[in-house]
Amino acid sequence: MSGLSALHRKLLRELLRLWAQVLAIALIMAAGVATLLIGIGTYQSLERTREAYYQSHHLANVFATVTRAPGSMLAKIGAMDGVLAVDGRIVKVALADIEGLEQPASVRLISLPQQQAGTLNRLYLRSGRLPEAANHMEAVVSEIFAKAHGFREGSQFGVVVNGAWRQVTITGIALAPDHVYAIAPGEITPNSGRFGILWAPERTLAAAYDLGGAFNAVSVQLAPGTSEDAVITELDRLLDPFGAQGAHGRSQLTSHAYLDAELQQLRSMSEVLPPVFLLVAAFLVNMTLTRLIALEREQIGLLKAIGYSGRAIAWHYVEFVLLIAIIGLVIGTSFGVWAGNALTELYTRFYSFPVLVFSREPSLYAIAGGITLSAAVVGAIRAVRAAAALPPAVAMSPPAPPTYRRHSTRRLHLPLRQTGVMVMRHLLHRPWRSGGGIVGIALSVAVLVGSLWSVGGVEFMIDYSFNRTERQDAIVNFTSSKPLAATAEIARLPGVLSAEPFRAVGVEIGHAQVTRQIALMGRPATSPLTRILDADLKVVPIPPQGVLLTRSLASILGVSPGDSVDIRLLDGERQRHQLHVAAVVESYLGLGAYMDMAALQALIGEGNRISGVNVTIDSLHQSELFAALKRSPSLGHISLQAAALTQFRATMAQNMYVMIAVLVGLASLIAFGVVYNFARISLSEQGREMASLRVLGFTRGEVSALLLTEIAILTLLAQPLGWFLGVLVARGMVEGFSSELFSMPLIIGPDVLATASLAVMAAALLSGLVVRRRVDRLDLIAVLKTRE
Repeated sequence: MSGLSALHRKLLRELLRLWAQVLAIALIMAAGVATLLIGIGTYQSLERTREAYYQSHHLANVFATVTRAPGSMLAKIGAMDGVLAVDGRIVKVALADIEGLEQPASVRLISLPQQQAGTLNRLYLRSGRLPEAANHMEAVVSEIFAKAHGFREGSQFGVVVNGAWRQVTITGIALAPDHVYAIAPGEITPNSGRFGILWAPERTLAAAYDLGGAFNAVSVQLAPGTSEDAVITELDRLLDPFGAQGAHGRSQLTSHAYLDAELQQLRSMSEVLPPVFLLVAAFLVNMTLTRLIALEREQIGLLKAIGYSGRAIAWHYVEFVLLIAIIGLVIGTSFGVWAGNALTELYTRFYSFPVLVFSREPSLYAIAGGITLSAAVVGAIRAVRAAAALPPAVAMSPPAPPTYRRHSTRRLHLPLRQTGVMVMRHLLHRPWRSGGGIVGIALSVAVLVGSLWSVGGVEFMIDYSFNRTERQDAIVNFTSSKPLAATAEIARLPGVLSAEPFRAVGVEIGHAQVTRQIALMGRPATSPLTRILDADLKVVPIPPQGVLLTRSLASILGVSPGDSVDIRLLDGERQRHQLHVAAVVESYLGLGAYMDMAALQALIGEGNRISGVNVTIDSLHQSELFAALKRSPSLGHISLQAAALTQFRATMAQNMYVMIAVLVGLASLIAFGVVYNFARISLSEQGREMASLRVLGFTRGEVSALLLTEIAILTLLAQPLGWFLGVLVARGMVEGFSSELFSMPLIIGPDVLATASLAVMAAALLSGLVVRRRVDRLDLIAVLKTRE
């Protein structure tokens, strides 16, 4: 240390002397840095990996499905203004029978052109080779599906291809940019064990589905600057004679939309939480530095007397807080990178990217460092100014003793013992600092409330979606619409207790200039298995005329009950209709619209035809039912509610509960840091008084009770404010997390508030007990000799 200046040696001594307080502040800064890095870093990782993957493997910009279109249409589509490339495929959904899996699985069959060069949505072959058209059926399988069943090159399983049982041989494992998030039709979370993607040669699928020289799905890549809406309009016009079901942009591609929703949640987390941590850190810096300068008045006076300028002294204290911030940056960056890598690895289980690495963008770390250092300096400004402005003569004199008359507790008319009076007088003597302590603790409560609410929200969603509204055991979807009599056929299958038909029709629904493509659901007038509820959880009957819209869809369209919406059918003759909105109902998953099934059938003019059947199952005979369903040639996908619920819980647990555990730890860190710093400063101010009380005969417990009572009062007073701020944080998180695919209800019950308060109180108690040990070890003689 011989090469250091006097001020730098003093700085190092202060860091060592105040190491505990320095570490507490640094850890809170580290929490802010880590939250920022986790949120923005993971966001950047997903976004940039997605964009690079899309570009390198030529993900299309516009997608459309048709019943059957001749291959010659591809040249006409390619000649459209702004179209760079076009790709026609055969896409079908089929049942699969996998050894060791009792439940029926489903696969999406996608054709592979004979010439891979120049195609869109290109495969990334992880291992193996591409399939060849042969007498037996070869296919490449999606990686997540392969991992779920241990598939490798040469593995085989059965698939019902257009009513015929075919044995599929796997030749390779692959990924595709249009199936980064592979989800079965009608389900809300991916089920890697029950749904997968198979890419088979075009000749094989064309022969199986009688689509030689034709396609039923088309992808279009646009030149930069091309109007997507104009291309969609023209594409619909060209494909209209061939049973077009409505073209759409990349934003409505299921895989892309789910990933977008995840990115939105990460962005919201990084916008809401880091400012809370850095605000608390700035407050603690100010509180600690103000007290440090008060204790070093004499030293500041001596430094000025021997020639140090006010600017040099001010910079000395700025260096002090910058070192604290740097410590916080190092800890926060280390933890943030570790947690970000862990979270990124978690995302690879759900999102199929060739490679996904946590962001190493230098600007991210520069931003985190700049914000943290700025927060530290902002917190220090007031105290540093005070130090620089102290005249030497004033600084070398001890401060005037505090005057407590103005804050007499007698005016409060509280029946307090003398020790209670001492506690209240000390708190009221510095109301701003006491108020700051309350706000700091309240913010830790707010972070906990703002994270724990999601547990209740998810549980409410589960109860709402799986118990109150969708109460069937399984949803049996047909490959194409069937006569109503198919309901009776399903009802006669072994193990089926009840069956309820439904009709789903693809439509474009709009109002004014806003449109969305959705499935308009037709349900029987009385549907005991599937109910529609309003915000008060009351059953909404399906009216004989009109349409029911979910709250999210009504909000997007800007309509309310009594308004009219435009409906354009996406199949058949693409008729247009106007329907009045009968009511707005509640839903938390996707955008929905409901009609009476008979009214919908009359609207589209197709007679009594249905898309599928909701069923309840006798668990004693479900094995027989599953065996029968696997061999049914007319079924497309079977959704099992129990399996969907299990997967939903697993998905939410791995994403949400991990994040909640991190936030609970960080919030507890705030509470500990705030209380510890407040208690240490209070101890430094009252050390002389406490030593005097010990000399007068007070026990260690009685003296410590003064400090612990202050902590208890501040902690209790912080709870209501913390609850209020927590509701605001939770509301911001709800708004940030909500998307067209997913929204969460704001459910904050007494259990959430109680859990948050108990966690903060435990952290406060722990910090209080740590400081109490210092009270017990007070050197009475040394303390009583001090000038203060």
